[in-house]
Amino acid sequence: MFTRILVPTDFSEPSEAALEYAKGLAARFGASLRLVHVVEDPIVTGAFGAETYVPEPIGFSAALRADAEQRLATLLPPAERERLRATTEVLSGPSASTIVNAARELGVDLIVMGTHGRTGVVHALMGSVTERVVRSAPCPVLTVHAPLPAAVVEPLPVSTTAFVVV
Repeated sequence: MFTRILVPTDFSEPSEAALEYAKGLAARFGASLRLVHVVEDPIVTGAFGAETYVPEPIGFSAALRADAEQRLATLLPPAERERLRATTEVLSGPSASTIVNAARELGVDLIVMGTHGRTGVVHALMGSVTERVVRSAPCPVLTVHAPLPAAVVEPLPVSTTAFVVV
């Protein structure tokens, strides 16, 4: 059913949960994994407007890429990388459109990505990369929330009071 799975990561807990789902799907369907991280230009995506020019500190983008490459390498041990035919790549550009373009270029069957589940004002101000990917992806997108803390998913205590509805 799936032969190529794209897993974008921002190294957050939801992204880690998405990677776990993707690894399970890849193993089940014999699909390959492509794990990517997108480095956005902090000057372009930051608080500066088009009328402000701020030169990039020398080597800043290279340092961001090197850090991302190192972090990607730790997410998939060599044995797992080989078993799942997994590759990693650091891309540059606006996150959502870069992910969608990568999915098109690679001919992926599925994108599995984490979502922070922001709502309200925070969602309105920050937007949602996942939402933009879902709206424009050339393939299905599986969104994954981080696992809930154990305290949240523990069953509620059973009440000794019985209710009868007649």
